[in-house]
Amino acid sequence: MIIKFNNELYSIFSVSHRTPGNLRGFVQVKMRNLRSGSMGEHRFSSEDKVERAIMEEHDFEYMYDDGEYFYFMNVENYEQMHLTKDTLGDATNYLIPNLRITVEYYEGKPMGVELPATVDLTVVETEPGLKGATVSNVTKPAKLETGLVVQVPPFITEGEKIRVNTAEGTYQERA
Repeated sequence: MIIKFNNELYSIFSVSHRTPGNLRGFVQVKMRNLRSGSMGEHRFSSEDKVERAIMEEHDFEYMYDDGEYFYFMNVENYEQMHLTKDTLGDATNYLIPNLRITVEYYEGKPMGVELPATVDLTVVETEPGLKGATVSNVTKPAKLETGLVVQVPPFITEGEKIRVNTAEGTYQERA
């Protein structure tokens, strides 16, 4: 959800409602400022008013990047557009060609992207796997095709495709 708070747009990451003892209840929110990209927490009391920002959403397909801009194609009318790394933020770690994403617009200006829940990426660099290593809580770092580094089980080898959770940046399973 995107909200307008203190004349800034914020993307909500997590919400928890708390009612401590004999005090009034409040909502603890973890949110990211869409303009600056900074994360922060805020405590809203029951009297606070927050306006929900109305966002336009359009489906796009990621094509390529030239180092400075990331290029996308609108799947409805085939128009191309480009976004900077600042606008995309951490989403650049999950962009692979032909990936379908949703671009969110506020007052005609792209504000951010919504990724699918999981993305299948190829492991390009990791330590050799251990023979007979099965289920355990031991992990090792693996560098993926986009440059993202995630912790994976020891049986994952280079060249394998794995499924990564885009919200948390964690390994899910083999793809």
